[in-house]
Amino acid sequence: MRRILAALALAAAIAAPARAQIDPLPKVQARLVADNDQVSPGAVVAVALEENIRPGWHTYWRNPGDAGAPSQIAWSLPEGWLAGEIEWPYPKELPVGPLMDFGYEGKVWLLTSLHVPADAKPGAALVHAKASWLVCKEICIPEDTQLALPLSVSNAPSSAYPNIAAQFSAARAMLPMRAPWSATFSWNKELNVYFATGAVARSDTAHFFPYENGLIEGSAPQLRGDAAGGIVLKLAPEKKARPSRALEGVLELASVTGAVRAFAVKAVPGIVPQAHFANPAALSLPLALMFAVAGGLILNLMPCVLPVLAMKALAIAAKSGKESRSATQEALAYGAGAILSFVVLGGVIVALRAGGHTIGWGFQLQEPAAVAGFALLMFAVALNLSGVFEVPGIGAGQALAGRGGLAGAFFTGALAVAVAAPCTAPFMAGALGYALTQSDAVALGVFAALGAGFAVPFTAIGIWPGLRRYLPKPGAWMPRLRQLLAFPMYATALWLAWVFSIQSGPSYLIGLLAAALALAFGLWVFGATQNAQRVTRALGALPVVLSLLAMSVFMTRLHGTPQGARLPALADIPSQSFTPARLTALRAERRPIFVNATAAWCVTCLVNERVALNDASVRAAFRARNVAYLVADWSQRNPDVSTLLDAHGRDGVPLYLYYAPEAADAKILPQILTPGEILDALDGR
Repeated sequence: MRRILAALALAAAIAAPARAQIDPLPKVQARLVADNDQVSPGAVVAVALEENIRPGWHTYWRNPGDAGAPSQIAWSLPEGWLAGEIEWPYPKELPVGPLMDFGYEGKVWLLTSLHVPADAKPGAALVHAKASWLVCKEICIPEDTQLALPLSVSNAPSSAYPNIAAQFSAARAMLPMRAPWSATFSWNKELNVYFATGAVARSDTAHFFPYENGLIEGSAPQLRGDAAGGIVLKLAPEKKARPSRALEGVLELASVTGAVRAFAVKAVPGIVPQAHFANPAALSLPLALMFAVAGGLILNLMPCVLPVLAMKALAIAAKSGKESRSATQEALAYGAGAILSFVVLGGVIVALRAGGHTIGWGFQLQEPAAVAGFALLMFAVALNLSGVFEVPGIGAGQALAGRGGLAGAFFTGALAVAVAAPCTAPFMAGALGYALTQSDAVALGVFAALGAGFAVPFTAIGIWPGLRRYLPKPGAWMPRLRQLLAFPMYATALWLAWVFSIQSGPSYLIGLLAAALALAFGLWVFGATQNAQRVTRALGALPVVLSLLAMSVFMTRLHGTPQGARLPALADIPSQSFTPARLTALRAERRPIFVNATAAWCVTCLVNERVALNDASVRAAFRARNVAYLVADWSQRNPDVSTLLDAHGRDGVPLYLYYAPEAADAKILPQILTPGEILDALDGR
């Protein structure tokens, strides 16, 4: 009763305004199901209490956690019949505000064994049960129901229906099996539990659910460490909890494939060996910030970013004397645009992940509409650099060296971040992996550091005039250079169109090309009338508006576009598509496996495939060793690939994994890949 009152009090505190909105209909539909409706005298029949729980609601395990109450069954049986205890499926964590509950969502079967007396007479037998439970969402509601189950006692019972047998088999698979290994624990300020599991993959997550309530803090993280012959879990005991002679509960091991193995364990006081707690996100904050700055700095070397930065750098280099202050202001405005853009992008990622979405760096390019928009944006920038039209504030023509403006500099910073988004630089993966395991404030701080590193080169040129001496002096050659720098932007637009065709299929590519043609015509008319009278300029802007409307219609039609073709392989190695099931099957065959987590929009990925994976020595080594090559394509959203990245502390692609046949876990290779590093991994170095 105390736990029910606690749950109701919590609900009243956090969701009192919603109480009137809860409908009076039952939140759980229940029934009794027997594994066979015919039983013989002296036999045991398994009966399941099936709870069909309304979406968003949950019921509770035998230990409900910080608040709640477990389901109960009161049996009314024929004379001589006996009912066993409820057999509880392994639970899941259910966070509710600051508390952590343990229980079930969706459909759950609670099994009970009914023992039929040996002298039971053949004939009909009616089993009654009163089932009760506490079901919670914003509020907690106690419910109960009276159930009846007709059975038949027979000396020659028939076989159970196949579909019923299959459902009971699935329900029994959810029951924890008795652990075949020993466990010990030590209790000081921390509760450390050692499970002698043998070799367990480091990518497997481990979680312990104690049978005893009030023993550990359910909301505290459980840190896993690898020890000799098993694993160690570091738990946070409740303040009032005291050591006992035994620690019983359920240990759940979940692999990256989503498979869960649950074991009923009984740990006794004993020696807990030293363990290595290798948390992939266990960077310190200062180191994560240093990694973020370094990664942002390297992002400036991306080919699609250089043209934008080069023109602004030359524009600032042209400022001297009285204009030196203006150059400093523009540099700071550029830095503000870059940092703010990274923070906004990071905020979107953090918010979406908090809402349950498995996304990471580059997520915006997993949507065909976003890729199409970026392609058209790059095309428009290229047209501007070619002199088709001018944008005040970005600089063009003869005014390239002398004009700019704070708004233009700020926009340039945001634009540079946009074109750099498809790339992942060294050091970025560790920093972003750390950021997304921390509080929102820390995560945004890491993204701000990434933006600061990205803004350093351009900002430094604007702040320190001495650096401008190393840049070429402005002159008549600058318009030609500007036109030359348009071609990398055309190439970027072409590459994004290729990415779009992979995501959406060739049939949608003609629509994107038509949108680009309309945009080019509109901007040409706009550029031709820029220096005309006001009325003519207004008429010249009309085609741009019409082309933008046409593009908006095209983008709307892209919503819900089906998955396109598979990402073409750049490396001449026979490949298979990554799935958790395929990885598990290949691991069971003891084959060496190389996993390439990649995406069509990831420049680093494509370069690595062409330069490193397509190397003749690498191809020969893969053939000689019968290496299975799995491609985890993240060009569009793929929960399996997202789970793989999260399991290895990464927030984006590329990710390269090598599974040696006898190794417990994968070796993570560097993001900038070389043939030598691949061959070293194959050789175990």
